[in-house]
Formats: sequence, C-alpha cells, structure tokens
Amino acid sequence: MSIFGRKDSTDTTASAAAVNPDLAALTGDYSIDPAHSTLGFVARHAMVTNVKGRFLDFSGSLHLDGTDPSASSASIDVKMDSIDTGSADRDGHLKSADFFKTDEFPAMTFRSTSAEALGGDDYRITGDLSILGVTKPLTIDLEFNGAAKDPFGNERVGFEGKAEILRSEWGLTWNAALETGGVLVSDKIKLNFDISAIKNP
Repeated sequence: MSIFGRKDSTDTTASAAAVNPDLAALTGDYSIDPAHSTLGFVARHAMVTNVKGRFLDFSGSLHLDGTDPSASSASIDVKMDSIDTGSADRDGHLKSADFFKTDEFPAMTFRSTSAEALGGDDYRITGDLSILGVTKPLTIDLEFNGAAKDPFGNERVGFEGKAEILRSEWGLTWNAALETGGVLVSDKIKLNFDISAIKNP
C-alpha cells in the first residue's frame, strides 16, 4: 500500500472520501531512529571498484500526510565526523581539508521543499542539501516499506531511498590522476537510505 493517497484530479471530493483510513492514520510527526536506520554512500575508487561508507551520527524528523503527499516533509542533520568507510586512514582523509573540512563544517543537512506520490509505494522528495556551506537541490526516490507497532509500543514507518550527486557541485573536488587514465575517486556518488522512524506521542 502507498503511504500517500492518490487524488483523482477530475474528482477530488470523491477521491478524498475514498482515502484508506489506514493510510490517513499514519499522518503525523515522526523522529528518525538512528539505531535502526542507515545513511550510506558509494564512490567508485581507481575506476575499478566501489567503496561504501556511512554516517553513524545523525538525527532527523518526518512529517507524513497519508492523504496529501505535498504536505509531507523531511529534515535530516548529519555529524560529518561520524563518517565510516571501514578504514581509519581513509576516514581521516575524508574529514580533512581535502574533502569535508569537518573542523570548519561539522554538519551536513537536508531540508525538503516538496514531495509527490509516484504511484504504488513509490514517491519522490526534493529538498536542499548543504555540504561545505554550499546548498543545492537534491531529489530522492523513496519506497515506502510499511508501518508497524513494535514490541515496545512504538508506531514505526520504514522507507528505502536512493539518489545520485556529483560531489564537485558541492565543492568536493579533490582527486588524483591514475597512470592508466582516469581518476582515483569518482565525481558521481550514489546515496542510499534505509530509514525507520517512530511516531511522536
């Protein structure tokens, strides 16, 4: 089922009356549960393999509207010092002035500006991604994975998402040329999200 009711543009009154009450019940404010969520990324290394990483320290909130996708929103704050690629040396380099300059820019943020249903369990959210003091639009395709009440009484919703960026657009331009041609680190970065969020009381 889709978290967003789909409106018939020719008959919004009938469409509103036909909204599934289970979907409408999901409307509300949620807090992202970082212990059960992942904010990850993938970069091409030396033109031959993928290096995966994630951020371990982040927080965020969602406002979901089960009947009107345009009324939904999301906000995420990430502590850049929490970057983890499985290599302490590589993580240190990513935190340095060559990349994220975490001493000067300790946070990365995303603030949504619009949301829309794409049909079924799919929807799209667009917002402003800020890195290194540079803010540019980012569009994320999301799949709604469902809703459930956990054994502790928390009402949860889950989403998976993906997006792609060119890191150079945010000023992340460091690279090294390879003798065989090409560069050490790809400009294109794949982003992936696995989000579990708890409904606020």
